[in-house]
Amino acid sequence: MAETPPLKSADLLAALVAFDTTSHLSNLALIDYVTGLMDAYGMRYQVLPNETGTKANLYGTIGGDGPGGIVLSGHTDVVPVADQDWTTDPFTLDERDGRYYGRGTCDMKGFVACALAQLPRLSAARLTRPVHFAFSYDEEIGCLGVRPMIDHLAQHLPRPDLVIVGEPTDMAVVDAHKAIRSFRVEVTGLEYHSSQTDKGVNAIVAAAKMISFLDGIAEEMRRRGDATGRFSPPYSSLSVGRITGGTATNIVPRHCWFTFEHRTLPDQDEDEISARLMEYVRTDILPPMRDVHPGADVSIRTLAQAPGLRATGDASPLEAAVMMLAGTNERQAVSYATEAGLFQDVGIPTLVCGPGSILQAHKPDEWLAQSQLEACDAFLSRLVDHISA
Repeated sequence: MAETPPLKSADLLAALVAFDTTSHLSNLALIDYVTGLMDAYGMRYQVLPNETGTKANLYGTIGGDGPGGIVLSGHTDVVPVADQDWTTDPFTLDERDGRYYGRGTCDMKGFVACALAQLPRLSAARLTRPVHFAFSYDEEIGCLGVRPMIDHLAQHLPRPDLVIVGEPTDMAVVDAHKAIRSFRVEVTGLEYHSSQTDKGVNAIVAAAKMISFLDGIAEEMRRRGDATGRFSPPYSSLSVGRITGGTATNIVPRHCWFTFEHRTLPDQDEDEISARLMEYVRTDILPPMRDVHPGADVSIRTLAQAPGLRATGDASPLEAAVMMLAGTNERQAVSYATEAGLFQDVGIPTLVCGPGSILQAHKPDEWLAQSQLEACDAFLSRLVDHISA
């Protein structure tokens, strides 16, 4: 193989940030850029497009075709910048005061850049087990893209020994996180002149009752708490995010919709909260609505969901090695969700460890500390050395 120049994670981060991969847009230009790097360093890969061909996952392998190996997993999409007050161009990396500013620097193109920066070392090393890159689309809207990639991996490719999801953890090693589910509730009542409220069915009032019911469940979850004592907040959380309804003050509103999400502890039944709401709608909300108007209705639609990551007790030798290479003796738990639980659900041990803080993600002027990028570079370099002969 012809000699190739080294790769610097900061330069790669600048290149990755320049691709606007907001979830409603395509990520194909970024995928083309990354496959060019993989070609240069002899990494074999499969591009796995979505059904419309507008987006793609990328699964690359270096160091042998056998079973085992380590997957470095990250998503290529980012959240929108619309209606956010940025002081710099979000898609141009801005380096100042020891920080890298730009959309996706923290969540999570920083990790992807660090993984790609290891290509020269990986191509030159005598690896004792393969290393895989799994780069997905549409994580930010429900871990959508990684699901068909995991299915493809489980059905057609050798099973890895471990997945490291590079979401921002300040380079701590995480072995547990909450599950997330989000929903859209649509209420259909009957519009009427507001002087005749007895003849109309007020969709906003029905929605308000459901929101109050959910608030009661949220309080119950706070009292139930977290038996492990590992999570913050220390309970399953529930939040109503949006609500819209009505047309005028003097019209009984026919339509109302709202969204809510819950982030449940990984050992809790993920269907409990939505099942309780559905039963409440069946027994308490719909009957009085339909007494006035038989066509009244309530629909509850799942928008996104990702399973929790469950702590499995004692670490395997490889997991213990990852902790050692990350410079920690402890595993942590976080309240945000990742694709880690999806890998775990097909039987692949999974940890979360990546540069940056979740506190910087999704905000205007999102940033990643230079020291975090350097720490991730060092961690992955040690990992390559650990699995090299």
